[in-house]
Amino acid sequence: MFMPAFGRETRVNLLIGIGHFFSHFYLLCLPLMFLSWQGAFGVSFAELGLAITLMSGATGLLQTPVGFLVDRYGARPFLVGGTLVMTLSMAAMSFATAYWQILALALLSGIGNSVIHPADYSILAGSIHRANMGRAFALHTFNGNVGSVCAPPVTAALILLLGWRHTLLVYGLVGVPLVLTILWQSAILREQARDVEVKRRPALSGGAFLLTRPMLLFFGFFLLSAMATSGLQAWLITVLHEVRGMDLKTASTALTAYMAGATSGILVGGWVADRSQRLLAFAVSATIAASAMILLVGTVTMSQVAAIAVLFVGGVLVGASRTPRDLMVKDASPPGQIGKVFGFVSAGLPLGNALTPVPFGFLIDMGRPDLVLVLVATILLASLLFIGSARASARHDAVPVAAE
Repeated sequence: MFMPAFGRETRVNLLIGIGHFFSHFYLLCLPLMFLSWQGAFGVSFAELGLAITLMSGATGLLQTPVGFLVDRYGARPFLVGGTLVMTLSMAAMSFATAYWQILALALLSGIGNSVIHPADYSILAGSIHRANMGRAFALHTFNGNVGSVCAPPVTAALILLLGWRHTLLVYGLVGVPLVLTILWQSAILREQARDVEVKRRPALSGGAFLLTRPMLLFFGFFLLSAMATSGLQAWLITVLHEVRGMDLKTASTALTAYMAGATSGILVGGWVADRSQRLLAFAVSATIAASAMILLVGTVTMSQVAAIAVLFVGGVLVGASRTPRDLMVKDASPPGQIGKVFGFVSAGLPLGNALTPVPFGFLIDMGRPDLVLVLVATILLASLLFIGSARASARHDAVPVAAE
């Protein structure tokens, strides 16, 4: 294996980022398998959806317990083991002879995937200089988003070329060199700091700390942010078609513009986070502006080109708010507890993703698609109540003391 002579931090970002890319890619490639699986195993659409539920559910539920293990025993063994389980489970699906085997392997892949957030953030916190942390966090999120974007078209093309079994086999085997490279380069993956530089009042650890006011508020902010964005992504095409009269191709272009803006905005947020100490002010301003853009599209008559442009800008603003959010969570985490903190608060993302698509669909069924984007903007604004209170509470609870 060959690794270019990049700097240590660049190599850390590459290793962590590629793993995060695959974790998102694997989840989003499964829906492209549904029609093939239906023909191969004769299952219903509800049974097909169960594969996604098991994979994403295992990831969301196990992130926090894995975070405890990462903080106690170190991130590297869990990153290697989890990535290996995740990739080999995908490869093993190619040999499935019954659908229950697909479900069992989807669950196993989700278990492996659950290590990614707690282990990645723990390693980034210990491996990256504070002056570059914003860009490192942004690249981590950016790589995951790119994995989500790439999965559908790449998978569709490979299924047509190779069939679903060989596609899954290729996906799984591609992850093996990543695991070997992580092992080879493991010396550069430093652990989070464990020396006590900040004490909390009162001193708490483990599960008790996760139930403090700042952590619950951060969880609420992640939850509401995911509720808003998942509702928009699930129903934007339908809303624009029903309310604005766009044809499906133009409405799909509008959703693509929003997603492209959100992905590129992540890098903007990382750049700003490394150059500003006012993370809360930036996150609040970006979220308010994004809400205004979404509300404009939902309530003001404009041309189709203008609507697409406004949605792109709104996406940039939503993406830009993510890295400051993550850095605020890191700054509020006691030394040695970053794994469990990120495992806990980021569990709000899959939960939020699951909450809004059905209620928003009910609104559309009731003949009120015009309210969907209004509610998205309202939920985004409501999330600011959580992040502002979380930041204030975290600062109040932190009492600097001399390093031991």
